[in-house]
Amino acid sequence: MRKTITALIVIVYAFLPLRVVAADNDLPGIDDFIDEMTVQHGFDKNELNQLFTEIEVKENILRVISRPAEKSKPWYEYRRIFLTPEHIQGGVSFWELNQHSLARAQEVFGVAPEVIVAILGVETRYGRHTGRYRVIDSLATLAFRYPPRSRFFRQQLVEFLLLTREENRDPRHFTGSYAGAMGLAQFMPDSFRDYAVDFDQDGWRDIWENPEDAVGSIANFLKRKGGWQAKAPVVSAAAANGVDYRHWLQQGLKPSIPLRQLRQEGIEVAEPIPEDELVSLFQLEQEKGPELWVGFHNFYAIIRYNPSPLYAMAVYQLAEAIKAQREGGSS
Repeated sequence: MRKTITALIVIVYAFLPLRVVAADNDLPGIDDFIDEMTVQHGFDKNELNQLFTEIEVKENILRVISRPAEKSKPWYEYRRIFLTPEHIQGGVSFWELNQHSLARAQEVFGVAPEVIVAILGVETRYGRHTGRYRVIDSLATLAFRYPPRSRFFRQQLVEFLLLTREENRDPRHFTGSYAGAMGLAQFMPDSFRDYAVDFDQDGWRDIWENPEDAVGSIANFLKRKGGWQAKAPVVSAAAANGVDYRHWLQQGLKPSIPLRQLRQEGIEVAEPIPEDELVSLFQLEQEKGPELWVGFHNFYAIIRYNPSPLYAMAVYQLAEAIKAQREGGSS
């Protein structure tokens, strides 16, 4: 009798469909993505299928990314988030603890220490808030469930998987922001692969827990991608004096306007800058009306880190405040 039951069980299972591990159905297009990673980059298809069955689609990420602070807040509100006594004193403390690596970064890359420190302050409050999302969840959610920027995040997912293979680490173990930015420096995967450096030469580019690597990586990014110019200005206040300047705002944030043209049209610039210097013109919203600024090449270098004039100005003003506090001036 037992043999008969066993035979029947075998027959029943023979006619049941074979269960194959498949990627999460909540990720439209994931099968094509896995095929691409297999064919173009040599990944194991079964391993990727298994990885993507474990993805947790984060609905809250889709809500948050549609209203980032850089786009939803005016400058005077955005500024208050970062120009705080805590951010300034935290920057002074970080500088004191990391003097050697900041000085070496300035020597190697020419980037001012206060700018590196301010970026760390704006990005992660000096490493206190690096993000708790699994990077694989963030990138997969945005790559396959956020059409407005799916192409960008799909490429970042490619870069992330390549990164984890190069670093010989499990992709499930990386954490970061809701957008997939990682570590103290909040590098996206492509930036990590291109610009992260092993600044302390311990054999690993660790921007998660190693401030020295984070400092060197930020400086390397600003120099190589942003073209940072040592000891050059960042921004200067400007005054229109009743002149219609709106057409210059359409030129964008990459410096392309000879300064002499602005001055010829009656726009005054506070700093004594050579007439042939290329600049951008932008305005920031204050409570009493727009505030006019001229941006130089180093302002654009910060823009390459985050494509928002509010972000770049927050970094600049926080950097100046940290430097003044450290040197004994008022913040």
